[in-house]
Amino acid sequence: MPQINGERLLGDLRRIADFGRYQTGVHRPHLSPQDVESRRWLAERMKEAGLDPVIDGIGNVIGRSTRSGPRLLLGSHSDTQPRGGWLDGVMGVIYGLEVARALAEDPATAHLAVDVASWADEEGHWGQMMGSKSYIGRLTEEDIDKARHRDEGTKMRDALAAAGLDKTPRLQMEEGQYRGYLEAHIEQGGLLEAGGKRIGIVTAIVGIFQYRLTFSGIQNHAGTTPMPIRKDAGVAMMRLYNDVMDRFPAVAGPRSVWTVGKMMLEPNAPAIVPGKAEMVLQFRDADVAILEKFEATLQEIVAEHAARGPCTVECVTLSRTMPLVMDERFLDAIEEAAAVHAPDVHVRMPSGAGHDAQIIGLKLPAAMMFVPSIGGISHHFTENTADEDIVLGCQVFADAAAKILTGN
Repeated sequence: MPQINGERLLGDLRRIADFGRYQTGVHRPHLSPQDVESRRWLAERMKEAGLDPVIDGIGNVIGRSTRSGPRLLLGSHSDTQPRGGWLDGVMGVIYGLEVARALAEDPATAHLAVDVASWADEEGHWGQMMGSKSYIGRLTEEDIDKARHRDEGTKMRDALAAAGLDKTPRLQMEEGQYRGYLEAHIEQGGLLEAGGKRIGIVTAIVGIFQYRLTFSGIQNHAGTTPMPIRKDAGVAMMRLYNDVMDRFPAVAGPRSVWTVGKMMLEPNAPAIVPGKAEMVLQFRDADVAILEKFEATLQEIVAEHAARGPCTVECVTLSRTMPLVMDERFLDAIEEAAAVHAPDVHVRMPSGAGHDAQIIGLKLPAAMMFVPSIGGISHHFTENTADEDIVLGCQVFADAAAKILTGN
């Protein structure tokens, strides 16, 4: 089996963390100057590894093997959350690069072909997993025309032009091009660490349903408007929020989660009764039936509050990403490799976060592997994983890739 170079792997991870470094983490949103620079650096590293790299018209970086043998696609994303961690996403990209090098350096596996991808905008600054959707043909030119930055409101077309990608074609996967797709990632939670495990074999990726709820009342003076006649949109929002938190547990599964991570009052001033309020709600589970129960419960709550008044309520579906079960043969390959390199410290588990694997997995057999996150922290600049776990994970990943390609 191929032998990865741990020092080379860690060196590449630390070097790419220089692009957008923020304290102990990284601030590298998709199509920011730091992101574009990091993609060009990554393409050069792919070229040095013997791959043929392309940065396509959405920002995907794909290093294509020049070999003609059985082909596997490995990847993840290299964009980050604002002031995020140094490993979230990009570890899987550098794993792919190191596996490509390790396979090429071993005479027994030098004929095997792996393509390596860094997908664009997995973190959703412009949309939702734009790069992987583009690669499987699920992203239209109209989608790109409509895309706006979630915080700044700028057009994605303008950002692509600034990056010099506006006249670059988007790559698309061909039928029968790959045997499948593998992705490695930090866990972004604390289950592996708490259980004393070092490798997580991902059985399924959760679906994520997300909604924007808008409450409309009447903006008025906070000192002169009597309580009985107020139409306070903030109060309406909090009452509905409380109902969601009270009623969702009754339809939840053992690993269901739901979150309101964004709220807004308008005009957001201390002496004004809010005339408008808005919140974004998402819920996650690996079971479609449970997601549908959540959705039905939400619609019931919205209808009740709209009928009760005094404010109006509008619920708009922002996105519905369906869960995906991983390919059993690929899971077995990861588990067999883990049994060799991490006996008794590997476990099968679902992913509570969304990943590009659930998009690529719509077209290809797919599987994912986790390594532990220290303290379960992610989406924060203090995110970290022990060096020895990063190296161990890459060796398991390399063995699994070789097993899938050779059938051994």
